[in-house]
Amino acid sequence: MKIKEIAKIVKYAFPKTTPVLIGFFFVGVTWSILMYVKGYSLPWTTLMSTIAYCGSMQYASIILFTSTFNPLYALILSILINIRHIFYGISMLNKYNNMGKSKLFLIFSMCDETFSLLCDADVDESIDKKKYYLAVSILNYLYWIIATTVGSLIAPFISFNLQGIEFVLTALIVVIFFENWLQNRRHYSAIVGIVSSVIAILIFGKDIFIIPAMIIILILITAPYIYKIKKEGKHKNAIK
Repeated sequence: MKIKEIAKIVKYAFPKTTPVLIGFFFVGVTWSILMYVKGYSLPWTTLMSTIAYCGSMQYASIILFTSTFNPLYALILSILINIRHIFYGISMLNKYNNMGKSKLFLIFSMCDETFSLLCDADVDESIDKKKYYLAVSILNYLYWIIATTVGSLIAPFISFNLQGIEFVLTALIVVIFFENWLQNRRHYSAIVGIVSSVIAILIFGKDIFIIPAMIIILILITAPYIYKIKKEGKHKNAIK
């Protein structure tokens, strides 16, 4: 890929990832500060962000690092927190098809924010979609690493009260949701997410609603596609 083409794609992708950059900065810095308070400085935070790259689990890992280590509990917690990525992967099968060597990185770098930007991405015809997907994924990945590194560097100089600072993660998700809502005319997936979560909370309670909610979301999201495929199949058979 030529330098001019790379510059063109990055220039196109950067404005679309700006909300993620801003959100990641505050979330990443906050996480690094919390890690520093618990005794983990720059090398550990940067290494974990580079290898793990899972914001919500990285927040949860603070509890694991500061309590008696239980491998089974850590495994179950990781699965429960990141199980939503299974549904992300299913949704992106067609978009990530024939991506070549970059496919492994795209799978590794999938996160809530990247999924939100790529799921219903309306890419200009002059831009290669697959290269755009890669550019967005790389930019978001770098944002997170840089933010957590910056947080580790400034943490030693912070002395004010940090109580409640972890709420910044929730704030980021809300901002990404409304940004996606404003950019897209179709709000089906957003409405499905809200309704499914409310139903799951009412039935199962707020402590264990995530998995049931994801199952409901999967059913409601895939049902129209399955119906469409069956309808097209019947139409083709009728023509034959």
